[in-house]
Parts: sequence; structure tokens; C-alpha cells
Amino acid sequence: MSAPGIPSFVSYDSILLHHGTLTSRAFLLLHGLTASPRQFEIFGRMLHERGANVYIPRLPRHGLAELRSFAESSAAYAASLGERLVTVGFSVGGLLSAWIAQHLTIERSVSIAPFLGVAWIPDRFTKHASRLALLTPNRFLWWHPLLRERLLPAHGYPRFATHAIAHAAALGAELLEDASRSAPAARDIHVVLNARESTVNNSTARRLASLWAAQRETGVALHRIRGLPASHDIIEPLRLNGVVRHVYPALLDLVDR
Repeated sequence: MSAPGIPSFVSYDSILLHHGTLTSRAFLLLHGLTASPRQFEIFGRMLHERGANVYIPRLPRHGLAELRSFAESSAAYAASLGERLVTVGFSVGGLLSAWIAQHLTIERSVSIAPFLGVAWIPDRFTKHASRLALLTPNRFLWWHPLLRERLLPAHGYPRFATHAIAHAAALGAELLEDASRSAPAARDIHVVLNARESTVNNSTARRLASLWAAQRETGVALHRIRGLPASHDIIEPLRLNGVVRHVYPALLDLVDR
């Protein structure tokens, strides 16, 4: 069943999988930068088959204020679909799931490879680098300079905006500051990392988990998945199908335990 204005599995639009009634648990799935809701389509179907309502919104333009507003409004909508809300996000979506965990009272937040900085920029320089990037003209760069528009999956956009990266990094820095000052609002928080992460800064994600754990004794867990290739996208089945066959079962148990 689709909510008004939200077609179910149509093109790159937001996706709603609904049982026609309020369920005990609802899931908000947040995709990564330049991807689309189809990144979480198969995983969302798995959760829906388990009896949950699932909402997979399309991320808007990636400005700082837009990201905050999008996270808050998407969580509010998804919360209306079930008695308890679980958010699951990947990359920039993982950052938004973590932001929701800090600021909104929900049952569980799962952040997969959250974008809190770039792997090759030391944690202490991320905030300054994002400010510098926003002082320069916005540029659209290819994710893969050789493959360019041939880069899969086709439902994603093959380039990224430098200002979108900078705004996301700024939100990550803001989140770290918030986490150092107050306990998170979510009851149960999980941060999931690829031990061989190639793109985002795992050390910053570990620092966020440590800040949360310092604020309270229970309800915060850090998971490192080993045995995966050096990669960032461990969610998209059209990119690394063998990887998701390894990741999805463990992830399902984690988010829907």
C-alpha cells in the first residue's frame, strides 16, 4: 500500500511498503549520497516480509539545513507507521540515522559505514576541510574518472557535488559536538563498520560510538564486519552482490532482533 504521493517501487522515488495497518515496528531506511531508495529496496522487502512497515525516502539536495530537516521529517512520518521506530542508514544515510539517534527518541538506530569524514583526511582536520570546500565553487566530480557514466548501479548518479560532501561533513562535526555534551535520545544504538573501509573515516565513527558510550553505560554497540573486501558500499546488491549475501543476514538480525 502506498501513501498519497509516494509510489511503491516506482523509478527513483521514495518507497513505502505498507501492510495497510499500524505495525508493531516501522523501519526508516536512509540511502547514501547520490544513490536512490532502490539501494535499500531488497533489504526493505525483507523487513516488510517480516511484518513491518518500511519507508525508504529519497534524500533531497544535500545542504546542511536540508539534511537536518529531512532527517526530522522522515523520522516523524516513519514513526506514524508503527508503534516503535527503527532507523537504518548507510553512508550519508548512516550519518542521518546517527543524528536521529542523538536528537529523537526512537527504539533503535543502526548506522552502517556512517559518513563522518573522508578516510584520508585526519579526524581533527575534517571540520576545517569542510569549511574550506564551501568557500570554493561547487564542483561535480566523477565517482570513477574512467567509468564515468558507465558506473553501476544505473539508479545512482555517477557524480557527486563537493558542497554536498562538505555539508555532510559539517553535520558530522556538529553531531560529534552534540554527542560530547549530552546523551543520545535513542534507546538502542548500533554503529556498523567494514573493517576494510575504503572511503569514510572509521576512526571518527568509533569516536562517536565512544562519546555515546561515555554518556551512558548501556545501549551503544560498535560492530566491525571482517572478511569483506576493501570497499565502502556494502549495501548495494547491484554493485557487490556477493558482499550483501554475507552482510544482509547479520544486518537483519541486528536491526530486527
